[in-house]
Amino acid sequence: MNQLPPISDHDLRRATVCQLLHWLASGRIQPQTLTDAYQDAIERFNPQLNAYVGLSSALLQEQAAAAQHRRRDGVIGRLDGIPVALKDNFDIAGWPTHAGLPGRRTPVQEDAHAVARLRASGAVLLGKTNMDEGALGATTNNPHYGATHNPHRHGYTAGGSSGGAAAAVAAGLAAVAVGSDSLGSIRIPASYCGIYALKPTHGEISARGLVPAARRLDVVGLLGRSANDLTVLLQVLAGYDADDARSRRRRVAFAPPDWEPGNLRCGLLPDLAAIGVDADVIDVFEEALARLPRELGERRHVDFADWDFARTRRAGLFLMEAEMLSTYAGDLADKQHPVSDRFRQMLSYASKKSAADYAEADRVLDAATLKMRRLFAQVDVLVLPTTPQGAFPLDGPVPDSQADLTSFASLAGCPAVSIPMGTLPNGLPIGLQFVGARGSDLRLLELAAVCSATLDADPTYPVAAA
Repeated sequence: MNQLPPISDHDLRRATVCQLLHWLASGRIQPQTLTDAYQDAIERFNPQLNAYVGLSSALLQEQAAAAQHRRRDGVIGRLDGIPVALKDNFDIAGWPTHAGLPGRRTPVQEDAHAVARLRASGAVLLGKTNMDEGALGATTNNPHYGATHNPHRHGYTAGGSSGGAAAAVAAGLAAVAVGSDSLGSIRIPASYCGIYALKPTHGEISARGLVPAARRLDVVGLLGRSANDLTVLLQVLAGYDADDARSRRRRVAFAPPDWEPGNLRCGLLPDLAAIGVDADVIDVFEEALARLPRELGERRHVDFADWDFARTRRAGLFLMEAEMLSTYAGDLADKQHPVSDRFRQMLSYASKKSAADYAEADRVLDAATLKMRRLFAQVDVLVLPTTPQGAFPLDGPVPDSQADLTSFASLAGCPAVSIPMGTLPNGLPIGLQFVGARGSDLRLLELAAVCSATLDADPTYPVAAA
């Protein structure tokens, strides 16, 4: 019997989690080999990319050896041996949780709930990824830890605030990554870096052990190189946590992926240009829609004339800034390790507002919930670009509108998936976003998988900077 040739490190770093699990199960690769491939790639490419801010070679090798032992003994977890990156606002026991800030240097004692689940599944935790200061931004141009560069083009933003996690997945420095999404912090970098992202239904994955930005908005978000990988990761991490006040107890299982292709009711916004979407993005979006005549079924325009996308984003941002005044009170008072002027000024804005101002912003969440209920009584899924623009230079102006198209799902608490939909004229990727009713996470992921197979718009992984 002919022996199969060895799998190259390059192919290991471009493979999906499902492919890696198959190779591990069949014995074609070992956890140690896989970990070594990713560790070597991080050592080679992270100095230019700056995706990771926390690494431990010794811990990596310990985890790889343990996974190798479990594989040999036949008692394995769902993700045994799979290399996973974590955003640096999740607690990992024995590590400091910097949250993009300069003064948080004391190691924490307990794992975040999501980290504990990853450990229980056998995942190999690669390290902590770069993020915006305090998760307040969408560029990952961090004044304390440096900027993360877009794997497609050095000097361009990877998006944020989970930019380090997205860049690591796109560049083959992690098989999948776990980050957080409050107004678009998973989906924005996925769009800019050309990968897949899921913002789950609010409360589906426990956020215990995640440094809060705004607890009514925060979700544990997932990044990968295929929609199927996000499904695997969601099934590992989802579940009720009695110690998380916002954890969602489902009386029934996830809504099954039972949409009939052709009978799908797809909602579209009537005028993307009127809400500030770049013309180049609209062109790519319309081309993607034209290539999905069967997958998206019946299409109808939905009325969003009563919805101000920019106002929604600003309301969510204010809720974040107001809560961060409490979350980061110690950091703001730390004169030995001062936060940036920008961060201080943004939180200062919230400090000058009244309780009535906060209540007014909070009511936007209720309005989003009602809008979501009316919307998904008419359609099954809302389809729109993930971001109004593509990635931009790190040293240039930052658009205010980055989260305009992602904030609705965040304030309404519903799931959203971003997939690569094509390439802009400048050669950079851009994402397509599916938004569904609460609990429709698996349906959205199935639709994303079907549409991505037709679009075939994935960049060549691992992405190498141009």
